[in-house]
Amino acid sequence: MDNLTPKKIVEELDKYIIGQHEAKKAVAIAMRNRWRRQQLTGDLKDEVLPKNIIMIGPTGVGKTEIAKRLAKLSQAPFTKVEASKFTEVGYVGRDVESMIRDLTGLAVNMVKAEQMEKVLRKAQELAEERVLDLLLPPIRPERRTATVEADTVTDEKDRYRETREKLRSQLKKGQLDSRYIDLEVREKVVPFGVISNIGMEELEINLKEMMGSLIPEKSKRKKVRIPEAMRIIAQEEANKLIDMDRVIRQAIERTEQNGIIFIDEIDKIASKGTAHGPDVSREGVQRDLLPIVEGSAVTTKHGTVRTDHILFIAAGAFHAAKPSDLIPELQGRFPIRVELNSLGKDEFLRILQEPRNALIKQYVALIGTEGVVIKFKEDSIEEIASIAAEVNDKTENIGARRLHTVLEKLLEDISFEAPDRKNGQLVITAKYVKEKLSSIVKDEDLSRYIL
Repeated sequence: MDNLTPKKIVEELDKYIIGQHEAKKAVAIAMRNRWRRQQLTGDLKDEVLPKNIIMIGPTGVGKTEIAKRLAKLSQAPFTKVEASKFTEVGYVGRDVESMIRDLTGLAVNMVKAEQMEKVLRKAQELAEERVLDLLLPPIRPERRTATVEADTVTDEKDRYRETREKLRSQLKKGQLDSRYIDLEVREKVVPFGVISNIGMEELEINLKEMMGSLIPEKSKRKKVRIPEAMRIIAQEEANKLIDMDRVIRQAIERTEQNGIIFIDEIDKIASKGTAHGPDVSREGVQRDLLPIVEGSAVTTKHGTVRTDHILFIAAGAFHAAKPSDLIPELQGRFPIRVELNSLGKDEFLRILQEPRNALIKQYVALIGTEGVVIKFKEDSIEEIASIAAEVNDKTENIGARRLHTVLEKLLEDISFEAPDRKNGQLVITAKYVKEKLSSIVKDEDLSRYIL
């Protein structure tokens, strides 16, 4: 983060997201302020709170993508939730805390993966020794009579060492990959069907984890190929080398200091102040969200997590509601508001070609795996952008997601026939695009279902 200035953050986001400069600028400043807070000392460090953001804009304009790329850039734990799920039937207030538990779980996995990377080499060395022990068991020290000469014992040890090194060389070269060995694998014996109701899988997983220390381990012998045995043993050894208490401490700290939660569809829980019907549950969700956004302690299976310095980025289309329809306390916790622009033909043209993960590049690479080379002419890309913009105007405006539907329909036949057209080359022209899509676009009823 030392080198990630707001300008550099925006430059990195520009590689994947077209336009929306104001939104990028707002999140870049929010991220840099986090780094600035870390440089402070004393009580002031705890007093500086994150400036949460509300992104306002229609679907498919890049709200989620900005938040995802930001988290990836800063290597921060990130989770996305839909605010509307908390208004579903069966909702209870504590459900909103699940976002913190999810975020903490992701942070634990992230830190554990980093620690695994550090001990991987050592774990592989230990796995190699264990596999060699299985292939060539060590010499057992036996009681020897006085008549057995020391030279005989030395020769035996030398032969053993020589054979072991020969096996080690073959193992590294992959010459033993087809061989099977008997491996003893330890696994937990879980009581079958702790929870049997549909939709209770998560609760069952949590129960199994909580009961982990009480559930006995059972050894099971398996016959596996040597590469698979190496992987299983290396995993076991890596787990032994990692200090899980330290991992959890680091994960909780990372969650508290760097965590990002993206709350989508926040406009769906905006209440217009009526005291009956669904608005009651919407306002209830807002009031349950409030303490978490304000800063509170949430109990997770890994420990207590403080939410004071987690960055919350909310987003919504706000067609039927306005940010001012949120309860005043919640509005106050999202002081930064940025509006994202709708996308038109010009933006679609850039989205198709400029980003590192541009859709045209993706489809060319995908079809290329079949040995078929696709080339898009300039006029064809312009026609695709034009059709996507036209369909968005005539039907539902789903932003850049419309490009996915248009391209998928355009390349449907090519994708289907590609495996049979080895070493072929196809040039996509504007004429081809019109032939494939114009009739659908003209038939408004048809375009509603197909595009």
